[in-house]
Amino acid sequence: MNSDTELAPAVASILEAARERSGGGDGAVDVDARSLSDAIARAEADGRVPVIAEVKPTSPTADGTREDDPVELAEAMVEGGAAAISVLTEPSHFGGSPEALTRIREAVDVPVLRKDFVLREEQMDAVEADLLLLITRFVGVRESNDSRADQSASRSDAALEELIVAARDRGFQPLVEVHDRAELETALQAGAELIGVNNRDLARLEVDLETFESVAPHAPDEVTLIAESGVSTPDDVRRMREAGADALLIGSAVMDHGAGDSDVAENTRRLVRAADRDGIEEEDQI
Repeated sequence: MNSDTELAPAVASILEAARERSGGGDGAVDVDARSLSDAIARAEADGRVPVIAEVKPTSPTADGTREDDPVELAEAMVEGGAAAISVLTEPSHFGGSPEALTRIREAVDVPVLRKDFVLREEQMDAVEADLLLLITRFVGVRESNDSRADQSASRSDAALEELIVAARDRGFQPLVEVHDRAELETALQAGAELIGVNNRDLARLEVDLETFESVAPHAPDEVTLIAESGVSTPDDVRRMREAGADALLIGSAVMDHGAGDSDVAENTRRLVRAADRDGIEEEDQI
């Protein structure tokens, strides 16, 4: 993993809390997962942009906190056309919990992603989900090309591969997050098949959609690519799709923390219908 000094203070704090968090405590989970690829195919067949809508009560970059019941939020997102649901289970900085994910997965019939900061295998066993996020930067190391750095990188690449294998052994579909071409290569070498490209720089917390556009062309065709962070408008959705995104993970634009009580179903619907320019334009004129 890169040095904590290269992370924004908020991210370093999240990571420190993740290091101290224990695993599930009841042994390895055994998941009968709902297929994300099938969900993406169904959305496209219906003329919907495949959106993974995120239940995120708050975050260090959010404008506020939503106190809505997480199940009601997830159901509204599915009503709005979400192909899958992402659930934050990190409690200290995002207001999430494994219990909320369990309730949501019982209430909806689409795949559910556990979004958290998993650093060790036993932390996977906190809750059953269909997909599990693994963040390459928090597992791997990329430093200068001296022999010690190469050895460290090799150990870290092996650690990511071990986590991917451990996730699959439990039935999870691991979604491996990257931010640049070097991390993409690490993820591919580790065997990742679902790759999320995070447009948010964890060092400065700045968002740049060009991040996805710069990384996506270097991914093999057989990899499922998901654009993460920074997608706020239908134009953003179309831009990421044109750049090669098979699906988009969208949180803040759906939750709309600043408004506090905006219509989550409508927020989702507006984004999943982004390919329907005429429909969006008509809505905007009403």
